[in-house]
Amino acid sequence: MVLPISLAAAGAAALINFWLAMRIARLRGKHDVMIGDGGKPEMIAAMRAQANFIEYTPFVLILTALVEIAKGSSLALALIIGAYLIGRIAHGIGMTGDVRGRMVGTATTMLTLLGLALYTIFLSYSEW
Repeated sequence: MVLPISLAAAGAAALINFWLAMRIARLRGKHDVMIGDGGKPEMIAAMRAQANFIEYTPFVLILTALVEIAKGSSLALALIIGAYLIGRIAHGIGMTGDVRGRMVGTATTMLTLLGLALYTIFLSYSEW
């Protein structure tokens, strides 16, 4: 069984995680901090942006795959996961820059997680 939406989402999520990690690596060189955050607010923010991504994305990817398995591929699911990933980019930018990006990313994440969670619960009951 191929899950094209989940596959694309997982690949895109890995690229976003790579980008977030490279931002931390750049800051490590800039601030000469090889372990931890060095007490540098910019480092702390970049590290939290990546950690926050890692905290939420596995749940979203799992729920996406489960919905895709239960209902097959759909344009709506692709648009939802696309919005989530764009929101996560906005969040990463917002953590070290324009705070509006962080707010957009946070809202997108919460709405996606809540929507997918409720949809998976609905799908489970519709199969009984």
